[in-house]
Amino acid sequence: MNFINELFTGSGIATALILICITAFVGVLVGKIEIKNVRLGVAGVLFTGIILAHFGAHVNDEILHFAQEFGLILFVYAIGIDVGPRFFSTLRSDGLKLNIFAISIVLMGFGIALSLHYFLGVRPEVITGIMCGAVTNTPGLGAARQVVNDYNAMNPDSMVDGDVLGTGYAVAYPLGVIGIIFSMILIKTIFRVKISHEVDEYNESLSNSNNHLESVVVKITNPNLFGKTVEYIVDFVDKELVFSRIERDGEFLIPTATFVLEEGDVVHGVSDDKNIDRLRLKLGSVEIGQKRDIDGDLVMQRFLVTNHKIAGKTIEQLGIYRRYPANITRIYRTGIEILPTKRTTIEIGDSVRVVGKRAVMNEIQAEIGDSIKEWSHPNVIPLFMGIALGILVGSIPLFIPGLPAPAKLGLAGGPLIIAILLGWRGRIGNFNFYMNSGANLLLREMGITLFLACVGLGAGGKFVETITNGGYMWVLYGAIITIVPIMIIGTIARLMKVNYLKICGFMAGSMTDPPALEYANGLSSTHAQSMAYASVYPLTMFLRILLGQTLILITL
Repeated sequence: MNFINELFTGSGIATALILICITAFVGVLVGKIEIKNVRLGVAGVLFTGIILAHFGAHVNDEILHFAQEFGLILFVYAIGIDVGPRFFSTLRSDGLKLNIFAISIVLMGFGIALSLHYFLGVRPEVITGIMCGAVTNTPGLGAARQVVNDYNAMNPDSMVDGDVLGTGYAVAYPLGVIGIIFSMILIKTIFRVKISHEVDEYNESLSNSNNHLESVVVKITNPNLFGKTVEYIVDFVDKELVFSRIERDGEFLIPTATFVLEEGDVVHGVSDDKNIDRLRLKLGSVEIGQKRDIDGDLVMQRFLVTNHKIAGKTIEQLGIYRRYPANITRIYRTGIEILPTKRTTIEIGDSVRVVGKRAVMNEIQAEIGDSIKEWSHPNVIPLFMGIALGILVGSIPLFIPGLPAPAKLGLAGGPLIIAILLGWRGRIGNFNFYMNSGANLLLREMGITLFLACVGLGAGGKFVETITNGGYMWVLYGAIITIVPIMIIGTIARLMKVNYLKICGFMAGSMTDPPALEYANGLSSTHAQSMAYASVYPLTMFLRILLGQTLILITL
């Protein structure tokens, strides 16, 4: 049985893997325990790691650090790819307001930490570590530690202890995670928030800000269009209307490119509600919402785009409306409805609605792909390319006057920014960066679980000892830095009628806290939380890194 003892007490890769997996397994089960409708969720992994480490579980530091950072990279990359398609539209709508809230939380926490140093005499390295842990910002801790190393190198007689930074971080971190989640629950309770109402409100705001497609019926009354082909009229109203079918003398016909319109024809199609007035000026009378069942020889079907050969092609290049008695009337992409103009591109993962003759639907389906087997196979080449680009960007030094060491976006900030850009662009050349929801969720869950398991195992060894030797005051300081700013700003945001789901998102983002985001995402299946998180994360990550270095410098 010696091999079992060696397996659990060794310092090799096998020991690291089995301890991390046990921590993750038990932690996920602990997180599912519900007491009065409250669950720890993924934070259960963190506390399981702390408990196991306290009772002697030890993982090689280098292996632990690698697994922790890799897990964080997987998590933030999956978040970025998921929110990328909506990121810039959200940033234009309320991103500025959310960033102001988040920056206020960052600066308020920094001010509290600075006050604790000056008024209570907390040592510079201690309060900096506590601040980094209280706001759950590992890159900020790394940057501060580098500053301490540089300072000690320039001042050989310095008594600044860099290891205390990590201890302060470890003591404050657990309550930092719980404090954010507690604040979310407290705001929900104070304002008697109903999640279903917040979801409805968010979905309604999306309808008002994004494209809102309507089924329309257009009676052609412009005499200049009589005798013109459908292709001519499509060019005329390409951005305002997509043809579905044409009604002539009570019979429905498919509008092929060479179909000639006659006086009295009625066009059934799809348009954005913002385009209705322009359609009336160009074509004639327009009625909204006059849906009619498709029967007889015509059918309407929805296909999933899985054929890589057509990915990136425009509707015009694909040419279905020219080659078949059928037309693509709507495109669904990551929850967004798109009006398919001639220049609209088709991407892997899109769902397209096609109206046409029943006899040609099998051929169209074969051309588009619609293969669940092919779609379920993950596209890993762009994934690793995107992560590599993110790490490169995160490693770029940002030289700021007055600081002895350059700031960096780090292994979390760089991959997130690259993932947002790639998710927004969708493709670069032959590389499509879209990730199906199942693969994205797996990557996200695996990443955050791995990250928290490693943080818990790393912090648990000295956790109890530090608290019993006076470190309980560090816990209190960390709790103040965590809870006071987010409660004040969260309350202000709610009084300003900001959606609660967005409040949870920017609170988690302002603290650069993936576990809090995971808890917030568990409240509903909307993208509101992730969008708010991603909107504020890049700027707050930079500020957290900068202020971590600034705090240690101005207090030494």
